[in-house]
Amino acid sequence: MNFLETAILLFIGSFLLIYLTIPKIIKVVEYKRLMDDPNQRSSHISKTPTLGGVSFFYTLIFALFFIKNWPSFEESIYIIPGLTILFIVGLKDDLVVISPGAKLITQVFAIAFILANPSFTIDSLNGFLNINEIPHYLYLVIAGFMMLTIINSYNLIDGIDGLASVVGIVIMVIYTTIFYMTQEYFFALLAITVNASLMAFLGFNLSSDKKIFMGDTGSLMVGFIISILTLKFLALNPSDYTELPFLLENAPLIAICILIVPLFDTARVFTIRIANKKGPFSPDRNHTHHVLIDYWGLSHKQASFIIGCFNLLFVMLFIVLGSKARNLGMVLMLVSVVVFLGYIFFKYNYSFATLKQKIMLRRKVDKITGKKSDSARNNHAKNNQLNGKLKEEETTVNSPEENVQ
Repeated sequence: MNFLETAILLFIGSFLLIYLTIPKIIKVVEYKRLMDDPNQRSSHISKTPTLGGVSFFYTLIFALFFIKNWPSFEESIYIIPGLTILFIVGLKDDLVVISPGAKLITQVFAIAFILANPSFTIDSLNGFLNINEIPHYLYLVIAGFMMLTIINSYNLIDGIDGLASVVGIVIMVIYTTIFYMTQEYFFALLAITVNASLMAFLGFNLSSDKKIFMGDTGSLMVGFIISILTLKFLALNPSDYTELPFLLENAPLIAICILIVPLFDTARVFTIRIANKKGPFSPDRNHTHHVLIDYWGLSHKQASFIIGCFNLLFVMLFIVLGSKARNLGMVLMLVSVVVFLGYIFFKYNYSFATLKQKIMLRRKVDKITGKKSDSARNNHAKNNQLNGKLKEEETTVNSPEENVQ
């Protein structure tokens, strides 16, 4: 079976598996009352089923089984243990909250399986910032830190309906294209599987009557796959980059651009928390998506769509620039854009207490306004009914038949 046939069957199979099994998960979660209760930080106001990420796990396991013969270095055997570890940790965190430290430790174990595979080894940065050969121990440090950052940054953007799915879909489309062009078909198929899963899940995540969250169970696993694809992208042979529309030395910058949304949001939030003398993992509503909703008045769908479009356009812009510009100029431009975006969102750095007061005040105003509008509509309806009765009486009095009688 060739790549195109496998890709179509894999996409359809993954989509249907998610689409048909999530309603079953919702019923079980509702029956067992494993609902996500809204709190002061939540963007939703009613209890919502979680554990949607459970469907990602068995879909990925099935997909890896059917495409196990495509990779050259048996990468699927190394991916499955890492996925299993993160599935267990995410499931426990969705049911019983665990500490960030425990999460990081388990993520390190999951990452260790990937770094043990020679397919992901990065021997050189190919002239990026004039860096070529790098020792193996330095590769382990850089790759491990990079994967940890990607996993947690993707986990952190899962704060409103649709955002994690939309951003994940954009990232998977880009990586599918890259690995197809470089003939790394196993990773292209892996990206297609995750893409189909996210598309099927997105419909439920945005639904009003069948809503479900992916939870940490889903976001940790999807972030793990994204980190694997990013590492493989940077570990491609120099000859493979001749098929890509940008210079070899710009590959690290393109990887950053692909992940600009989760990386920028994480860097911004961590900076704000540290500046406020709080822990980097302390909860708040200073995320970029919260700013768009709380202060710019956008809905969840609007905010997710805008952020997803920005991610796609940002990558396309830097791919075009990366086809000719050297990496020093690209670095300066990327830093300038990040600083500009940071400045735009700088004034939306508010403490949680202030933000909570504003949200509560807005809800009270909406309730009062809603009650007034309902009262006005009721009065208007009563007036219409009264006018109708008066007209009927006038018609009865002035009727010729009535006068004759």
